[in-house]
Amino acid sequence: MALFLSTFEKQIDKKGRVSVPPSFRAVLAAQNFNGMVAYSSFVHPCIEACGMERLEKLYARIETLDPYSEEHDAFTTAILAGSVQLAFDSEGRVVIPEGLLKAAGIAANGVFVGKGATFEIWAPEAFAKHQAAARELALKKRLSLKAELPTGGAA
Repeated sequence: MALFLSTFEKQIDKKGRVSVPPSFRAVLAAQNFNGMVAYSSFVHPCIEACGMERLEKLYARIETLDPYSEEHDAFTTAILAGSVQLAFDSEGRVVIPEGLLKAAGIAANGVFVGKGATFEIWAPEAFAKHQAAARELALKKRLSLKAELPTGGAA
């Protein structure tokens, strides 16, 4: 499985157009939609994005819930109704809707942050603060990522 990795800062023009990093486009190219899916994160002040396959997996999990439950309604509203399909143009750019940019506090530049199966787009200043806090927490919790050796011992 290809993963979204690394961090890239990209300029966003007045029309909301931004060039998606080539390595992210390569991950998305293997999927069944020539573009990406984006929605407002309900975890952080940013835009969350992924390929259509990831969204289909989320939908399959939502469909395991009681169709008349609060949870089902909340997830379909927060994720599916809030999602937009953004097709790549011939130069690998997408147009991010103004509402998504505004909700994330993104103006002239966006920081694309690889997070494995998904990626996020942040305002640069907000991401710098988030990254510093995440690094501090990761340093404190680093022992929770102990790798298991093939023989069952810890690394």
